[in-house]
Amino acid sequence: MRKERVGVVLSDRMDKTIVVRVERRLRHPRLKKVITRYKKLYAHDEKGEAKVGDVVRISETRPLSKLKRWRLVEIIGREQVSGLATAGVTEG
Repeated sequence: MRKERVGVVLSDRMDKTIVVRVERRLRHPRLKKVITRYKKLYAHDEKGEAKVGDVVRISETRPLSKLKRWRLVEIIGREQVSGLATAGVTEG
């Protein structure tokens, strides 16, 4: 069984490669408080369909390059772009 992770796309500027931030939550050994740890993983996106902000599922694969050891399985959710961000609204 290959590992699968769910994360958010941070960057899609490279050709056929995306950077995915994977979140994991764990209990601190001494403080017993739930803390969040993040990891940036490089994943292969053959068709270039994932965009920044998308929630994606990635799967472990053989080494594809120096840093790439994951591949895109599916896009779970698309980023919801707000009207204010795209219109470039200025205050004043």
